[in-house]
Parts: sequence; structure tokens; C-alpha cells
Amino acid sequence: MPMFSRLLRHLTTTTASGKRAFPVATLKAIEEVIRQGERDHRAEIKLVIEAALSPIDVIHKVSARDRAKELFSHYRVWDTEGNTGILVYINLADHKVEIIADRAVDRALTPDEWREICALMTRGFRKGIFHDSMTGAITALNHKLQQRFPDAGEGSNQLPDAPLIL
Repeated sequence: MPMFSRLLRHLTTTTASGKRAFPVATLKAIEEVIRQGERDHRAEIKLVIEAALSPIDVIHKVSARDRAKELFSHYRVWDTEGNTGILVYINLADHKVEIIADRAVDRALTPDEWREICALMTRGFRKGIFHDSMTGAITALNHKLQQRFPDAGEGSNQLPDAPLIL
């Protein structure tokens, strides 16, 4: 039964669901928070929001973590100078947030700090508060990155700041 209920959730969570949760104004606000943060640190943040997986992926039991790893590679988040790329992946149908960080950033933050960032998002998501949850979590992440990877002024923007909705 769990496979059937997961498949049903993915079939009924549409792109429209993603647009309702993350309207244009929210996407622009998130983009601005990412842009502002990357002025103060050398890390690169890529946000990918996916309403649902394909039925084939659900049948093959692709997890949100597996999908995040796939997207981390596909969007070349790993290919940043200094190994400071971070993918924040949100799967609306599974109600999951996954963060995949490249080597330098992953070593710099503790597992508790990563969980704290995820919790900032998921607590608000459960209440339907997507805008403030996302901007708050990205702001908190930016603060941690600024402490560990301060920008000395020579950094360049290596990944697009705009969130991507699949």
C-alpha cells in the first residue's frame, strides 16, 4: 500500500501545486536572498523545486535523496571553484528537503547545522508557509557560509541564482 499511496501523491501533485507554493514573488525573493548572500561568501547555492517524480521513478523507488544527487550532478553544482556548491532540493509530493553540498562546504558545516537548515524549511512548509520558510532558511545558510567562506571580493557567480522549478 505505501507504494500505491506514494504513486498517487506524485500523480496528483502537479506543476500547478509548485506554482501555488512558490509563486513568482516568492521565487524572486528567494533569488534575491541567494544573490545577496553570495556577495558575502564564496559558496554557490542552487535551489531546485520539483512538484513530483515521474511514475517510473516512483515505481523504481527513487528517493528524494537519490534525485537530489542526480540533480547535483546534472546541474554541475559540484563544478564550482573551491568545491563550494550546494544544492537545496525540495520534492513537494514526498514532503522532502534534501541538501547536497560539495566537499569543502560539507566538511565546514556540522550535521546538526544541516539539519537545522532543513528544519527551518520543513516546519514552515507543514503550515503552508513557503515564502518565509525558504527565505529564512537561505538567510540562515548564508550566515553560516559567510562565517566559514567569507568573500575576499574576488569571487564570481558560478551558478544561476534563480530557483529552478521542474
